Amino acid sequence: MNKKVVGLGEVLWDLLPEKTCLGGAPANFAYITTLMGDQGIVASRVGEDSRGLEALRRMQELRLNIDHVQTDRQHPTGTVRVELDDKGVARFEIAHPVSWDFLEWTPDWQRLAETADAVCFGSLAQRAEASHTTIRNFLQTTSPGAVKVFDVNLRQSYYSQEVLSESMKLADFVKLNDEELPKVMSLGGFPHEDELTSARQLISAYDLKLVCITRGGRGSLLVCDKRGGDLSEHPGFHVRVADTVGSGDAFTAGLVHEYLRGASLDQMNEMANRVGAWVASEVGAMPVPKGEALEQSLAEIR
Repeated sequence: MNKKVVGLGEVLWDLLPEKTCLGGAPANFAYITTLMGDQGIVASRVGEDSRGLEALRRMQELRLNIDHVQTDRQHPTGTVRVELDDKGVARFEIAHPVSWDFLEWTPDWQRLAETADAVCFGSLAQRAEASHTTIRNFLQTTSPGAVKVFDVNLRQSYYSQEVLSESMKLADFVKLNDEELPKVMSLGGFPHEDELTSARQLISAYDLKLVCITRGGRGSLLVCDKRGGDLSEHPGFHVRVADTVGSGDAFTAGLVHEYLRGASLDQMNEMANRVGAWVASEVGAMPVPKGEALEQSLAEIR
């Protein structure tokens, strides 16, 4: 069944060395969700400027639902200058303030929150008080059956222990990478011994259903709240990396897609790694599959 899955937060332009690409973690997540057959919805805000108009046009071209993208007359559309190292790993310089710092809590977004099957949000879009409040309202309005995914995404200095703790309390799933995990544990006042122990500490402290730790090209660890601490490890897929922009967001989309269909932890982990590897093998966060068939592109990831 087609699910209503919301990417909540920033939409922006990634200014890469060789090209400019539409991005922002929630938009990247919603795009891959749409490719996988669900209704990927972007809940964000763009400026009433040339970049904002182009973002809306590009999202429509990619078959993303933009009915809930707000526009802003006063603040520009977001941009991020992206630098890549010799391994294709991205570093980001994020413009501030921009339109998505001013997300508004509206009756339209309230209806969207009430009917969503899943929502993915991060810490970056909560750097400004207006958007922080709106995101909190959205999450508190979702139905009891909706899955709320906190994709940590620590960027520059745009995070705090207060935002991280509050977000994890509101979430069902928390996803973060192996470099972010020690920082999150330290900020929360928890010891960090190893990934598995830390994941179980976060589950216990914040009443989470699942913690996912990604390891770049070395795969990922999923730990759930079931008795006995069920877990899944995946070694990842080895691909020629074009750039890593959006690969983590694609991973999250694959994870949520499988979860909504009752998949096992191993099945979730397999699909998430496969989709993340495919995006890493392409330029930009929203690549177009060969022949516009995602299944074909994913089948080539081995």
